[in-house]
This record gives sequence, C-alpha cells and structure tokens, in this order.
Amino acid sequence: MRSAFALAEVMLGVLIFSIGIIALGRTVSNCVNASALSADDARVREILANRMVEIETTPGQPDKSKEFKVDTGFGVVKVVQKAAPQGMKEEDGTELTGIIRVTLTANWTRGGGAQSKQIAFYVYRL
Repeated sequence: MRSAFALAEVMLGVLIFSIGIIALGRTVSNCVNASALSADDARVREILANRMVEIETTPGQPDKSKEFKVDTGFGVVKVVQKAAPQGMKEEDGTELTGIIRVTLTANWTRGGGAQSKQIAFYVYRL
C-alpha cells in the first residue's frame, strides 16, 4: 500500500512538471513570433523611411502614382505611392500652392495573413 502511494506521488510530480514544460514551450513560441513580427515591422519602416527621404530630396514633382516591389530577403514588400496636390489656405483665405500630400503604403504577407503599413507626409514644390 505504501509503495502504491509513493508511485501516485511520483506520477503527480511528473504531471505537474510536464504541464510546466508545455507552458514554457508555448511561451518561447510566442516570444519567437513576437520577435519575427517586430523584425518585419522594422524592415517595413526602414523601407518606407528610405522612400520618403528619396521623395523629399529629389527635385521636381513626385510621381502621382507609382508601385514597386522590394525583396527584403524575408519576403517581398509591395510599396504603393500616391501623390496629390493638397488644397490648403492661410487664415486670411489665401490659397497655398505647391503643397503635395504623398501617401506610401507597404503591403506584405506574414504567416499567410496580409499585413499593411502606411505613412503620409507633405512636400513643397514650386
């Protein structure tokens, strides 16, 4: 009887240990997924920031509509650029010309799901 009780204690201990190991494994898996998402986000932010600097430093009007793909080594990111004149007025009603609103949208897939990030900024061109 005493040995059967010892066996039950050992089995209970192994069960508790197994549950702990499974929970630890799921936690590590979640951390790896979060790290991959963060890396994707950082790559896309860098692509958008680089394109924004190109547009801001290139003389002349930005392209009204443009699409291009960037291979990051971890997948292809499709960047869509839209530019349109922005009708703005001063407080006294004077029309401001030469201000263009540029919107950059990045689209990519992660784990079979579509992801997207967008930035918008203004450039001034005469």
